Amino acid sequence: MSETQKNYDVVIVGGGPAGLSAALVLARARRKVAVVRGGPARNAPSRHMHGFLTRDGMAPSELIETGVAEAASVGAELVDDFVAEVENHGDTADFTVRLTGGPRLRTRKLLVTTGLRDELPELPGVREQWGTDVLGCPYCDGYEVRDQPIAVLGGSEPGALARAVHLALMLPQWSRDLTFFPHTMTLSDADRARLDARGVRVVDGEVARLAVTDGRVRGVELVDGSAVARTAVFVATTFIPNNRVLADLRCELDDGGWVRVDAFGRTSVDGVWAAGNVTNPAANVIASTAAGSGAAMMINADLVEAEVASAVEAAAVGAR
Repeated sequence: MSETQKNYDVVIVGGGPAGLSAALVLARARRKVAVVRGGPARNAPSRHMHGFLTRDGMAPSELIETGVAEAASVGAELVDDFVAEVENHGDTADFTVRLTGGPRLRTRKLLVTTGLRDELPELPGVREQWGTDVLGCPYCDGYEVRDQPIAVLGGSEPGALARAVHLALMLPQWSRDLTFFPHTMTLSDADRARLDARGVRVVDGEVARLAVTDGRVRGVELVDGSAVARTAVFVATTFIPNNRVLADLRCELDDGGWVRVDAFGRTSVDGVWAAGNVTNPAANVIASTAAGSGAAMMINADLVEAEVASAVEAAAVGAR
């Protein structure tokens, strides 16, 4: 073995909840595992995460730090680097992961948990307040802004209208003081009727910016100079899968770029698995954690089957 290469049973690309959950399961199964952590988690801007039983209100950074410590404590290796390229060695279902720095990682199985990125409306104040009082998920943050004056902001990206209307129809469960800003969207009469029936006020006109004072959203300003006081804003973000590694390996993707997997994360390429938001944009933290755990158990089962087959073959050869 080259001094610049290290061998593993499983290399996990992505160090968020799905990847760390898988690393913990596999390392506890006595597998040699490396996690290439890459950049920050999708929810890094958020101060707290919610809806995760026993972890409600924990900071995302604390969850990651705890997960890293737990995985490392049972032997998983954490690599703070980025993947430059993955080489598939064909019929052997064996891979070499080349990093931007550090050694090459040779692995029998590959699990990709690289998540997604949120594409936000390009309006002043949106990106700056993202994760504090500009939000995307009512189940994650609706309770924290309950009974406040809330805005739902539309956009111009194809498909965003349906998601924005869906948000606006959901949010009255958390606050009755709700205003929908179509922005550059054109609402149908049917959508207006549905919003009106739900008690959602619609303010037409192009949005200019979010008014922010002392680090907090204070309202929504329109191009015509009018403004509506609000203290929280929900936006229907565009989800973009971080699928480069999967695409380079020629895993089957759907029309939106999401990798096709079975119930346990197996892709169309032998030896390659995927879990978390890179497969499912609707998965929250607890769902991604569970997906990583499930994928890990099936990866280990695959490794066991290969080892049994190899041992049986070796025994047959020795008996001749």
